[in-house]
Amino acid sequence: MEFHAPARLPPGFRCAAIHCGIKHEGADLALFAADRPCTAAAVFTRNHVVGAPVVVGRERVRAGRLQAVVVNSRVSNVGTGDEGVRRARRMGDAAAAALGLDPSLVLMSSTGVIGVPLPVEKIERALPALAAALQDDPLEGARGIMTTDTHPKALSLDVPGSDAVLTVVAKGSGMIAPNMATMLAYAFTDAELDAAALDACLRRVVDVTLNMVSVDGDTSTSDTCALLASGRAGPVAADALEEALHVALTRMAEVLARDGEGATRLLRVTVTGARHRLDARRIARSLVDSPLVKTMVHGADPNAGRILMAVGKCFECQVEPDRIGARLGGVAVVEAGLRVEFDERALRTLLSGDPVDLEVDLGIGEGRARAWGCDLTAGYVEENAAYYST
Repeated sequence: MEFHAPARLPPGFRCAAIHCGIKHEGADLALFAADRPCTAAAVFTRNHVVGAPVVVGRERVRAGRLQAVVVNSRVSNVGTGDEGVRRARRMGDAAAAALGLDPSLVLMSSTGVIGVPLPVEKIERALPALAAALQDDPLEGARGIMTTDTHPKALSLDVPGSDAVLTVVAKGSGMIAPNMATMLAYAFTDAELDAAALDACLRRVVDVTLNMVSVDGDTSTSDTCALLASGRAGPVAADALEEALHVALTRMAEVLARDGEGATRLLRVTVTGARHRLDARRIARSLVDSPLVKTMVHGADPNAGRILMAVGKCFECQVEPDRIGARLGGVAVVEAGLRVEFDERALRTLLSGDPVDLEVDLGIGEGRARAWGCDLTAGYVEENAAYYST
């Protein structure tokens, strides 16, 4: 399945971004809109502390119908109480008015600093001009939702066996360890699928893609992944749309992990031979979350002991030490739970590349999982030590 170059929105969808004054400079407000109401589904953060847009978004997505998404960056509208919820609704109402829609068809998202009141008046003033600037380049919309991202993130591909297109726009660089990280992702398609099937498709795919990304182990308060289907291209098979979404979100998982704050390398982890899938997921996440594994990747240091540690600390999983095998960059570093000899200089050279692949086989059962992460660098510390003031 090939990605379009450049990425494009499905027919009937448009987007735009603008500087409304929340950031000192650069786009800080984005709008995505369809030419008709869409069947919709969304999943949100599992953090107990959530942003006001998440509170409102959970309400609105229950109806399974959306037509627009409005997103601001730099201020997350989290920890702002009832007033934050009121401002989130005002943001959605202003977008609806600018587009001539019912407010219930607008999903709102905010990303950025926690605990700061949302300057909704700036958003309200900017939305008429933003709605008038709608166009068909998804990268333009992606620019408006960036925080510490180094580049806008958008991709698109055809849905197999149909004329439909699927496009994903996302942001995320830090505070990424989703249950659903800050990670915002919006998928748009002109395929036709009923709300129940769309919701099931989104949840299954997010569970094995975006929910397996970790930059720093911190679960954001604002995570949102929404899928809007306009039906303009006609009915598609549910499994065809799910296949396309799986391919798209797998690639986006890699893009997000590679752009982790301060990151220089993508870490791709595959765990096999676990007792069951849940054990495989836990161990894969342990490996991409581990600061010692992440610094090992940054230093191109083939330290097998750190791999064994990250596997063994998963207390709730069945682990039999003498069955563990591990490969770094395709080179065996652990067999039957023991470090094996390898050409360290050659492996260091291999690990200096990007991406770095780590495979672990537990030798117990059929459970398998993949996860994506990145190296841990001084750049991550520097960026986050001054984040509030940026």
